[in-house]
Amino acid sequence: MGKHAFSDLRTAAYCPRQCYYQWRDDADRGPPPDVENCRELAFRYDDILDGADLTEAPIDVTPTQLRTNLSCAKARLDAFDALAHPADRDVLLTGKDCRGIAHKVLALDSPTPSLVSAGNPPENGVWHPQTVHAVAAAKALAFERETPVERAFVEYPSYGIIREVPLTTRRTAAYRTAVRTLESIDGPPPRLDDRSKCESCEYREECGVKTRSLRSLLGLG
Repeated sequence: MGKHAFSDLRTAAYCPRQCYYQWRDDADRGPPPDVENCRELAFRYDDILDGADLTEAPIDVTPTQLRTNLSCAKARLDAFDALAHPADRDVLLTGKDCRGIAHKVLALDSPTPSLVSAGNPPENGVWHPQTVHAVAAAKALAFERETPVERAFVEYPSYGIIREVPLTTRRTAAYRTAVRTLESIDGPPPRLDDRSKCESCEYREECGVKTRSLRSLLGLG
């Protein structure tokens, strides 16, 4: 039970081929210090709203914008107080299909996981790989506590943005697709058509992805 790591599910949802290379190299994927520093902001919401000095804080918007975003989240989310004061943090969850760390577990009507991202939020919702990660955490928490878990949260503390992720049929299907993808990997999966994902990948050169020229795309070369 719990054979798939949350991080592997997230990577498989982004690029199965990248996941294969990480497995092959047994890559160390622990978060770097700057990620940990950013995540700590998610445990300082009250201090930030009370005017804490953010001069040295790892934020990606102005302090005023950060506080405005957090104020909006506080007004909008029924779970804000629980997010600011989680019942537990950095909890290892082991479910039927996957295992990993939930950065927060909230004591609401039903236990609810929250993941803290050091990256930037999309304009709406959360990124697809983070959706899969959030569902995985909710499924694992439900399995452990033997109680339904109907939602999760993803926090982007360097922006003061918090997004709720209800476990809809579509999101659950995306999670199950990622699980099946992981279980099917026994060699390099096909390359993605979406080359934009390749730009920041550490395996880009080894993967052999070639950028086609405008002439070739037009059938002229």
